[in-house]
Formats: sequence, structure tokens, C-alpha cells
Amino acid sequence: MAELRNRSAFFEYAIEDKFIAGLVLSGTEIKSIRASRVSFNDAFCYFSHGELYVKSLHVSAYTHGTFYNHDPLRERKLLLTKRELRKLEMKIKEKGYSIIPLRIFISEKGYAKMEIGLGKGKKLHDKRDSIRERENDREMRRYIK
Repeated sequence: MAELRNRSAFFEYAIEDKFIAGLVLSGTEIKSIRASRVSFNDAFCYFSHGELYVKSLHVSAYTHGTFYNHDPLRERKLLLTKRELRKLEMKIKEKGYSIIPLRIFISEKGYAKMEIGLGKGKKLHDKRDSIRERENDREMRRYIK
């Protein structure tokens, strides 16, 4: 199974630090994740009572599930060490920082993991620079082939 990436996160934010967090899932959510039925649209992470949660991460309902199916938009708890949680909480209090889900993957042991990034929102001119870089890279690859 290929990993699922949040492509717009790298365009919208300048990522400074990355962390790998475990996901607390219920019922059929792992089956939907393995089937790549996840959407990152507007997903973000926030702190509540010293714990980190991801909100607006859409994990589609499992097609073969019965009444045991999960709620697609429920908030999911992220599992990090206390040291990582404290570091993130201190950075979040600074102006402009956000915690963004970057990708979801299945670990070697079969657990669902999420890579989250600590980043600052890009300004419009930074986004234009990103587009210009991407187009230049494309041109270079075209000439090399």
C-alpha cells in the first residue's frame, strides 16, 4: 500500500519540523485507510487538555461495513511522547505556527501512522516562488531527457 500524502500542505505552509505520530482508530477505519480512502482537505491538528487531536480528516466509511461503520469526520487522537507534545505546544503558542498532517502510512508492524509537520503559513509571494521553482524543475527535467 502506498502512503497517502497531503500535497497542498507543502504549498500552503513552510514546514520546519516533522514528527511521526500513532493514530487512535476505531472499528473499520484501518480498513478504509488501507484502501486509500482518506482525504486531507482542511485537516489540522489542535491541542485539547494536553493531548493532540486531528480534526477534519475524512476517512471514508468502509464499503463492506455494517452498522459498525465509523463516523468519517470524527476527531482522532494522535500518539506522541510527552517531550514531543511539550515541544509542539510551546511552538504553537508562538504566532503563525500550525500543526498540519502531511501523510498517512502503515508501519512495518501494521499500525497506521501519521506524519505531522510544524509549519508557518506561506505568504502569496512565497507561493509564487514555489510555483516558479516547480516550473523550473520541470523545464530542467525536460531538457535532460
